[in-house]
Amino acid sequence: MSHRTASAAPHLRRLFELLAAGAPAEELGAVVTEARRAGVDARDLAEVEGATEAALRVRNTLRQHRRRETELTALFDTAGDLAALRDLDAVLRSIVRRARMLLGTDTAYLTLADEEAGDTYMRVTDGSVSELFQNLRLQLGEGLGGLVAQTARPYASPDYRTDGRFLHTGSIDAGVLDEGLVAILGVPLLLGSGSGGQVIGALFAADRTPRTFAPEEVALLCSLADHAAIAIDTARTMADARLALAELAEANAVIREHSAAMQRAAESHDRLTDLVLRGGDVSDVAAAVAGLLKGEVAVHDGAGWPLTATGGHGGGLTDGTERPAGAGKAAGVQEASGAEETAGAEQAAALVAAAESSRATAHAVFRDGRWVCAVLAGQELLGCLVLYGRPELDDPDRRLFERSSVVTSLLLLLRRSVAETENRVRGDLITDLLTAPDRDPAGLVARGRRLGIDLDRPHFLLVARAGDAARERLADAAVQYLFGCGGVSAVHEGAAVLLLPCDGSGAGAAARAAAGQLGRLAGVPVTVAGAGPAAGPRAIADAHAEGVRCLRAMHVLGRDGGGACAAELGFVGVLLGDDHDVDGFVAATLGPLLDYDARRGTQLVRTLRAYFGCGGSLTRAKEELHVHVNTVVQRLDRIHALLGPGWNTPEQTLELQLALRLHLLSGG
Repeated sequence: MSHRTASAAPHLRRLFELLAAGAPAEELGAVVTEARRAGVDARDLAEVEGATEAALRVRNTLRQHRRRETELTALFDTAGDLAALRDLDAVLRSIVRRARMLLGTDTAYLTLADEEAGDTYMRVTDGSVSELFQNLRLQLGEGLGGLVAQTARPYASPDYRTDGRFLHTGSIDAGVLDEGLVAILGVPLLLGSGSGGQVIGALFAADRTPRTFAPEEVALLCSLADHAAIAIDTARTMADARLALAELAEANAVIREHSAAMQRAAESHDRLTDLVLRGGDVSDVAAAVAGLLKGEVAVHDGAGWPLTATGGHGGGLTDGTERPAGAGKAAGVQEASGAEETAGAEQAAALVAAAESSRATAHAVFRDGRWVCAVLAGQELLGCLVLYGRPELDDPDRRLFERSSVVTSLLLLLRRSVAETENRVRGDLITDLLTAPDRDPAGLVARGRRLGIDLDRPHFLLVARAGDAARERLADAAVQYLFGCGGVSAVHEGAAVLLLPCDGSGAGAAARAAAGQLGRLAGVPVTVAGAGPAAGPRAIADAHAEGVRCLRAMHVLGRDGGGACAAELGFVGVLLGDDHDVDGFVAATLGPLLDYDARRGTQLVRTLRAYFGCGGSLTRAKEELHVHVNTVVQRLDRIHALLGPGWNTPEQTLELQLALRLHLLSGG
């Protein structure tokens, strides 16, 4: 019986069928095994093996062609996205998503360079689940991505965690570990070519298992990175073009606005100039500026206190800032309460600070809901213009507001020059009042009336002194302080003498207000003694003598830099004052105890007299008072609460004992 070998033809046909069906390589390789089992002779088996190898090569070629076709399709789609670029983020997300799909990785992401920070940051991720990873920032040279950005070259790592080629940092490794990444491929985003190319970021594909990236995969990711770089550059170019168009439109609008502003500025300048030439005052300028700017305008002096009421369109609203007694209007203003005076001083200080800022920047500044512009004569701060009701002030209006400060400075300089001239003439009257009040009293009163000073009206007389080096500054400060209040000042015997009309407020309050304001204006501590009210030449001269004595006593008592009158210096004031107000001294010193005894029927004054009379001995005092020692202690505790913790100091003890003696002598 003869044995026939199997034919190779069916196996060759099987190879073509599998190849046409796109079967995997394992099925193609299995054809050789089947032919061997079927008994194909060695020669035909060799043909089948050769055909299988050829089929595998054809399969690989077809696979590469299909893959290349897919890649080209993705690149063409990306190019289409670029051509219709509207949203840069959408294009970048599409590129990252295609990179992940084409390379078959678990995740893909794109980083961009931050030129200001000098590092790179995550811009787009796809397939990422870690917030820590999505917020990573990489310095140049750090990690795989930092090295790509620094060298402008692609880098791939089959296992980044153990790859020693890269500079590992705690933050980067923590982000990579949190994301679970192992294999990473990164390529640069380049603008330009050659050595002059600029790296603007990097594109990455990464797997969560070890993997070696093929050269064609690196090339594909580089192509996608090139598209991403083009997208970013195109977006920037379009943004620059839009910005240029916007700037051109804005420039055109600015030109039109500038033309209108120039015309308005010319009209405003003519209006303010005409107002000044017609003899307008600072308040007229403020009203005119308020009308031009549709707001409320006030003028304040160099210390922040108002020279005009806040008003606009001819109105007369107040701005809520009141001057304490003796400030600008001096004693012609009622003494404010402590809280009101503090609030007014704080507002004035805030305006001075804003005016200093305006002087430093040479422009108006916006502070606390109002515009403030410094009024300057050279570098001297004469005051400031304040605009209310215009939180938004465009450039033309702001320049108009700033130019108005120049007109205001001219008027203030003119007013000050006139005031200084008048003050010199009035100063001669003060000198004659203080040196020869009895020579011609009627003539002195008549001279005062001709100069606008009614000497028969009650006045406060203040004597102010600073260091010898600041004497001239103090004289100038006194002129500024009295500006507009109807007072007069002169330098007499090395001290500044100020004569202020009064309306019932105390000489001590006027002295304290003057000390604070004169100190700020002169820039040095100023001590002020007050006396009065006094009416008539003789009384004014006597008030000056009392003020000089009070000033000397304040220096001895260590009260330099403050203000007071004789009545406020305790028993020293009683000795210095011309009226020797004993009852006032007793009331000021023992008043809390006298009031308490009168209301409660207690004997605190008698107990204090006994305590001092026994030399501070509790035992002897209780025997004299015929009470228990605990009663004496309790009464002294009450005295301590009423008079304050310093009642038993040597100085206070002296005043208390003197007041007790005077009270006893007066029948108390």
